[in-house]
Amino acid sequence: MLKSRIITAVILLGLFLAALFALPPFAWTGLVVLMVMQGIAEWAKLAKLSNRSAKIYWLASLLVMLLIVWLDAHQAGIAAVVRQLGYGVAALLWLIIVPTWMIASWQVRDKKLMALLGWAVLIPTGLAMLDLRAVSPWLLLFIMGLVWIADSTAYFAGRKFGKNKLAPSISPGKTWEGVAGAMLGVSCYVIVVWCFAPNVAQHAMLPIALLAAWWWVGLAVIGDLFESAIKRQAGVKDSGALLPGHGGLLDRIDALTSTLPLAALVLLLQ
Repeated sequence: MLKSRIITAVILLGLFLAALFALPPFAWTGLVVLMVMQGIAEWAKLAKLSNRSAKIYWLASLLVMLLIVWLDAHQAGIAAVVRQLGYGVAALLWLIIVPTWMIASWQVRDKKLMALLGWAVLIPTGLAMLDLRAVSPWLLLFIMGLVWIADSTAYFAGRKFGKNKLAPSISPGKTWEGVAGAMLGVSCYVIVVWCFAPNVAQHAMLPIALLAAWWWVGLAVIGDLFESAIKRQAGVKDSGALLPGHGGLLDRIDALTSTLPLAALVLLLQ
């Protein structure tokens, strides 16, 4: 299982880096739309939509994404408003609704509400991947790297040292030792990146960057736990079987859904 997980991760990373730095903007947009649509298909199963409802949901989601792409090309002002709305919804979801949801152990059975929730999770993530890459592929890679490092170090630290359960009723495998490993991992990651920062003046920002990275770990954990809660509610272990050793796409991007939109929102507010 671990071998399959590592091989898949290496292949995915290579393909992602090639796409991130080599694809022209229109091709990158198409790739992001495909990723969002795969996430929508997996979410429909977690929401237990009927085959007919799942197809309607998927087509409606595709129309929403294509409309956003069209607005980007022809109505920049309206597109900017749509982005502000999307990132605002994401901030409300991840900073207030989801933490309250998990503390209260809510169970959402309304399929329409679950469908709307899927849009709130996935569409802002897609928008963030477009906007952050448009600023700089290196910026998007750095932010996603934070999440990947946190996820990987949490996994191995939890396997080696994990004893104290983080949220046993939601995800029994996650531990506080894993969270500590993630904090240490992202700290090392930020320090290494800062050592190679081209602008020496940026080095004075290192303490702030470390604090932001630790906060990022918290957001990533929330995203991870939330998807675990949704899967537990649906009675499944993985969101799909797309990626050997990892499950579905949602299993791989769960922590990105709670971090990328907020990174884009911070960028938008500057």
